[in-house]
Amino acid sequence: MEETKNNSRKMFWLLFFISLIAFIGFLIFLPQWFWVTLPFMFTFLARAMNAI
Repeated sequence: MEETKNNSRKMFWLLFFISLIAFIGFLIFLPQWFWVTLPFMFTFLARAMNAI
């Protein structure tokens, strides 16, 4: 069970960094749409930190 939990945390960190890259890309190239990535980025950050 602990190994599965650790693997899912790694997956959430990876998804957070992918969404962070998307956020930065949107901020540079489509600044009017950067907010679309915010829910994904903050959700994956919270899940990776075991906040939820």
